[in-house]
Amino acid sequence: MAQKPIFELLNSINYSKQDLLGEGICEEKEYQPFVINRFLSAQMDTVIYANEMNTRPFLTKKMQYDFLRNIIRSRKRYSKWLKKNDEDTEHIENVKNFYQCSTKIARKYIQLLNDEQLDMIAQKTNKGGKTK
Repeated sequence: MAQKPIFELLNSINYSKQDLLGEGICEEKEYQPFVINRFLSAQMDTVIYANEMNTRPFLTKKMQYDFLRNIIRSRKRYSKWLKKNDEDTEHIENVKNFYQCSTKIARKYIQLLNDEQLDMIAQKTNKGGKTK
């Protein structure tokens, strides 16, 4: 397999409709319902089906895969993979250092602070040296 199994499974659900789990090309343990449902929830026409699978976690992975593969219309779907924002992680580190708190608490602080306050914290926690 050239690609990662998760992307091949997504391609079989969205476009090719080939049964990768039934033919033994991919193993059932390679099917990750959370990742598949997260990708499908980013598309307007598949969000309902992803939600249906989220409400039925008791189904086997094969049953979830077969449902999605058979109910979703064949179409190429492209979307950006959701990743953490680098700016947010920089702010989190600055707030953690400034207030000497955990990441969880720093995220809560960031919601309360405005941009001016975050800039002030960044200036006070700047230790100098080269930036990335």
